[in-house]
Amino acid sequence: MTEAFILDAVRTPRGKGRASGALHEIGPARLAAGLLTALQERNGFAPELVNDVLLGCGEPSLEQASDVAKAVTFAAPGFSHVPGVQINRFCGSGLEACNFASAMIMAGQAELMIGGGVESMSRVPMFAGGGAWVTDPQITIPNRIVPQGVSADLIATLYGYSRRDVDAYAVESQRRAAAAWAESRFARGIVPVREVNGLTVLERDEHVRGDTTMESLAKLEPSFTVMGERMGFDAMALQRYPELAAIEHVHHAGNSSGIVDGASAVLIGSGDMAKKLGVKPRARVRSFGTVGTEPTIMLTGPAPAAQAALARARMTPRDIDLFECNEAFAAVVLRFMDVLDIPHEKVNVNGGAIAMGHPLGATGGMLLGTVLEELERRNLATGLITLCVGGGMGSVMIIERV
Repeated sequence: MTEAFILDAVRTPRGKGRASGALHEIGPARLAAGLLTALQERNGFAPELVNDVLLGCGEPSLEQASDVAKAVTFAAPGFSHVPGVQINRFCGSGLEACNFASAMIMAGQAELMIGGGVESMSRVPMFAGGGAWVTDPQITIPNRIVPQGVSADLIATLYGYSRRDVDAYAVESQRRAAAAWAESRFARGIVPVREVNGLTVLERDEHVRGDTTMESLAKLEPSFTVMGERMGFDAMALQRYPELAAIEHVHHAGNSSGIVDGASAVLIGSGDMAKKLGVKPRARVRSFGTVGTEPTIMLTGPAPAAQAALARARMTPRDIDLFECNEAFAAVVLRFMDVLDIPHEKVNVNGGAIAMGHPLGATGGMLLGTVLEELERRNLATGLITLCVGGGMGSVMIIERV
């Protein structure tokens, strides 16, 4: 089987996902197009060598509908003849795009691919397109599907994570992200977003709040109490988990992932293509995949996904130097660390989505680049990237530096 190599990885800064955010005026196609140009300029390939552009998008509607990946190739100079396909596995979309691209390389059906994702949450709100699994009671009720925030609180209640636990995790995420930016740890992978006139729109993650404290978070009211208690979703979840008397609502805006705009792009190729381009691969893909888990609790997929990928690679958690587990909610990462028995010192070492934001379809590609850069900075070897995914799924990839 042909090996798949990570040749390069870039991302935009994350902009606040509202009308006042720095990236609101940049449409999703143009937001990601700059990354294709950056990959070409950094690695010297001709666009016609790219077999396909696979971009994740968690809300493929409005401006992000009609195959936004193809729109991106139209928006990137020189890429108009390159095919593009949009992939949607909700929050795991960006990583799945990289997984699928790697699979094409490994199967010998492609030599050079671009994976990643794009999400303009300020322009295309979550659930803008509807969808049966969140709107059709004939699907949601039998499967006891509840909003993700309620699922996060269910995890905290079931496994004993207190309000103090999740807030402490959030404070540390903010501290680590602020420190990473202060030390320019993201410098290699960040591509500033510029307007058509060349003026810089954004060059740093806009969502980080390094001055966050336990005291400031204590002032925030839980976000999902009304949804759970008054709209009946707690009762639905408790039908699945009758061992609980009630759900303790502990998550709020400060310990949940931020709503942001952003894009990511990862150049993936075969060894022969890397030689042809004169590009030294930065990492090889060891293993990847997706799992499904119980849909009510929904957000526990990262651990079994990681365990499955590790088994395929004949590895254990002790063989992984650094982990990136998407911070959709604080309890998600706390549970991931407990199941795999790994210390926080090896997980999300530069902060995560609580601090920097979670641009749905783009996040997986961003995490891949983040762990790769940190492995290089620390001269370590192996990294594992995983995300919880709506509907109870989990996506994962393991990489090893070359």
